[in-house]
Amino acid sequence: MKDIYHHEPKYWTDRITGVSRISYFNVALASYLESKSQDLKNNILKLPIDLKREFIRAFFDDEGCMDFRPSRNLRQIRGYQKNMDILYLVQRLLGNFGIGADVKRPNEVVIRGKENLEKFQREINFSSGVRINGNRPNSIWKESLEKRELLERAIASYKPIGSNGVHRGG
Repeated sequence: MKDIYHHEPKYWTDRITGVSRISYFNVALASYLESKSQDLKNNILKLPIDLKREFIRAFFDDEGCMDFRPSRNLRQIRGYQKNMDILYLVQRLLGNFGIGADVKRPNEVVIRGKENLEKFQREINFSSGVRINGNRPNSIWKESLEKRELLERAIASYKPIGSNGVHRGG
């Protein structure tokens, strides 16, 4: 950011959750970033696969969560966005990696199923160090775990074929 804007942002930290926020107050900068955002949305499908991978990873690092609740047999990656066009774009990009995803209302893209979770882990994954906030009042884990660790736990929790209640397709 310092390469394009030579002023310091304003910083805030929520004392309860520890979540930090930065803001830049400049109309020209906002206009510039909006035009770059539009360029990216218009051209991402033409970019090399490595850039698509980074776009998806950044999306899920920021807007996504690993929804793993063993007591409810729930294992899914969810990404949220108000702009439905972005959700459909993320769905198409995931398809480039053979990862199936559904766009659900209101405003989320969902990856579920062992095969899709494994492909996401292998092809995209969450960035190292990106954690869930264990201090949030609605946190089920009550500790700050890496999203990639939760993904690993979710995949490992699937029962192998042949175990009690799991059968081969015929």
